[in-house]
Amino acid sequence: MDAALESDAAWVARRLREADTAVAFTGAGMSTASGIPDFRGDDGIWETEFDPASFHRDRFVNDPGGFWRDRVRLQERMFPDGVEPNLGHEALSALESRGVLDAVVTQNTDGLHREAGSERVVELHGNAAEVVCEDCGARTDADPAFETVRAGDAPPRCEDCGGLLKPGVVLFGERLPRVAYSEANRLAGDADVFLSLGSSLTVHPAAGLAGRAAEGGSLVVVNFDATQYDDRADRVVRGDLAAFLPEVEKRV
Repeated sequence: MDAALESDAAWVARRLREADTAVAFTGAGMSTASGIPDFRGDDGIWETEFDPASFHRDRFVNDPGGFWRDRVRLQERMFPDGVEPNLGHEALSALESRGVLDAVVTQNTDGLHREAGSERVVELHGNAAEVVCEDCGARTDADPAFETVRAGDAPPRCEDCGGLLKPGVVLFGERLPRVAYSEANRLAGDADVFLSLGSSLTVHPAAGLAGRAAEGGSLVVVNFDATQYDDRADRVVRGDLAAFLPEVEKRV
């Protein structure tokens, strides 16, 4: 790690030690080191491989079979074999276990924060490992639904009531879950230190959490590319999260 990033890691560690409340907010860049592709940007899968309109709520309602066939392709692209938490996920889990980090708020649907051991995780966009029945609300493991579609039977149906199953994620055209967003908004408002990690901070309303945090605490942005909140941040870091966060954790 170069001298500039070492200085950044030491500064962030010091602020975390001083904070009464610290929150991490993570985006797609948090998981790229685990082999999960980014969504946005010139090389993101929305630009190069998939049309976001294919995963809109309207498509799900009007063409559930076609939606689910495309969803299986997206799932296989998002989660290749061997995906597991990286050193950045593990560093956040360690910071929480040491009482330094109060919560992780994530835009990601990969479940890697929980797999790494983080306990207080607010999943703003849901979890791709689950499906939910549109009729009875039952939330179950997604693998049987994906296998059903791969076998040529789309869309998958709820085993309990026969209702249409939906991926356990927020689709385009849907609102964020009220309870999750309310908790995330409260955490952002309470945070003395708010770490925005690997998020482009372009998807609202989730991105607005960074602005809320900056109103009363220290905002730290760690992202390879510039964001619209960089000028409101107390520290902007351009670095690899899988390398940077372990250095922060080591210095706390």
